[in-house]
Amino acid sequence: MTASSSTLSHERTAVAAACRRLGAEGLLIGTAGNVSVRVDDRVAITATGAVLARLTPDQVTVVDLEGNVVAGGLRPTSELDLHLGVHRRRGVGAVVHTHAPMATAVSCVLDELPCIHYQLLALGGTVRVAPYATFGTPELAESVLAALDGRSAALMANHGAVTHGATLDEAVENALLLEWACGVYRNAAAMGRPRVLDEQQRSAVIEAAVARGYGATHPVPPVPPAQEQEPTKGESR
Repeated sequence: MTASSSTLSHERTAVAAACRRLGAEGLLIGTAGNVSVRVDDRVAITATGAVLARLTPDQVTVVDLEGNVVAGGLRPTSELDLHLGVHRRRGVGAVVHTHAPMATAVSCVLDELPCIHYQLLALGGTVRVAPYATFGTPELAESVLAALDGRSAALMANHGAVTHGATLDEAVENALLLEWACGVYRNAAAMGRPRVLDEQQRSAVIEAAVARGYGATHPVPPVPPAQEQEPTKGESR
């Protein structure tokens, strides 16, 4: 589907479904958080004030890249500038912003989430924490964009988290991965000082992942038919 159909009905349905999934996973609470997906020069984005865990497609608004509403009867989220900034600068397909409990807790303490597990390399490694700014402001949008440089996830100081991906599913999975990693860090820090993977260890993981096709399923190669063997001397067929 292209943006020539400004209603983006398929994308509005997908955004609503993504919000309900994130709500079921505990990453979205009440009306706090927002999700968007871009198709060409149109963006389907959650409406302000909507309860995200029960979101319906009619609570997803369509805007252009300047923020003008082109479809839908509800005002878009107050974090519209943040979403549009990521879409314009990164050219990504989808953005997820949550107030997920673990991610928000970590954002209140750390200046960055260190790479304590190799799965964080899927997000770019160390996750930066953007300085605090009032929600919905250009200052917040700019600081998050800077924190996302070379990354697909960032934390927002005393606020929450934002992830992006080439697809809506990828952005959602990145949000779930970030929340898991923040929980691992919290649990590890409760027992002591978490170890951090060094550059050599990270490079080795990347090389192994490329060599093995890590993260994708691979069919088992077919077993060749058994070779008929010639009978040994004195043995009949």
